[in-house]
Amino acid sequence: MQDLDLLSIREQFNKEQILLCFNGPITRSLIEEIGNALKNYLQANDAEPSAAMDVFGTYIEMTQNIRHYATSKGYTEIEGAATIVVARHDSTHYAILAGNIVEKEDAQLLSQRVEALASMDKAELKAAYKQQLRKPRDQSATTGAGLGLLDIARKSSKPLNANLVDTENGKTLFSLLAIV
Repeated sequence: MQDLDLLSIREQFNKEQILLCFNGPITRSLIEEIGNALKNYLQANDAEPSAAMDVFGTYIEMTQNIRHYATSKGYTEIEGAATIVVARHDSTHYAILAGNIVEKEDAQLLSQRVEALASMDKAELKAAYKQQLRKPRDQSATTGAGLGLLDIARKSSKPLNANLVDTENGKTLFSLLAIV
């Protein structure tokens, strides 16, 4: 830890316009605290109210998905850790990037789902969202209805982007980038 070059990290954060970065185990209360700090930062820096809510909502959805996944898999704190970055993308948009370790099979399915959503235009995303809302929820399902990912795709100004990186332990780091 002594050799950690904090100045280089700071300079990289400034260059990339990173507003918030978190890496570690994520709890419900931590999601809330970081979310409140993010919302306050956006409001204090005169972000458009609708943009601030979209960034906040995207952050919440991504982090809750990570937490639910880790819990459902019985991951340890280290296995279930999240990496989250929120940065300025340009003068009117923000980039929200979140990643976590997932099972290889789940990573492939998630990536395919993101690719399918990325190929849809706004009208198709809206129709898919409405269709998903009408579907009856399977009470035995361990995950949500998929509305969260659809909602993130609808809020995004550019297609969602998923990235997969295999890890040494046979799992995959799945990351999702949304530009809001």
